[in-house]
Amino acid sequence: MTTLDPDMFAPECPSRLMPLQIGDKWTAMIVICLEHGPRRFGELLVPLRSITKKVLAETLRAMERDGMVTRTEYPANPPHVEYELTALGRSLLTLIDASREWCREHLPELAEARARSSANG
Repeated sequence: MTTLDPDMFAPECPSRLMPLQIGDKWTAMIVICLEHGPRRFGELLVPLRSITKKVLAETLRAMERDGMVTRTEYPANPPHVEYELTALGRSLLTLIDASREWCREHLPELAEARARSSANG
């Protein structure tokens, strides 16, 4: 499995303008991070560098509660935990792909409208 790209959610990414949201602020980004297989907590922190450990833990707990991810503990030394998408969690990828496509098509229009609105006060 490849490592997560630390810049996959760079602050300058225009997708941050996207008006569509799945779950809370972080859920869709976590789903994208887990798209290609299980990840450890620390791995998720790399591309999600502006999330706090507390918020990541709370979001993962909520996603586990909602059946979106499974949490597997490994009794190694030191012990570690991995998070993996369930079938329900993977189903969010369809919505995420649709919103990505919408952004590819409409983000320039959205940015222009926001710039006009800001200029008009």
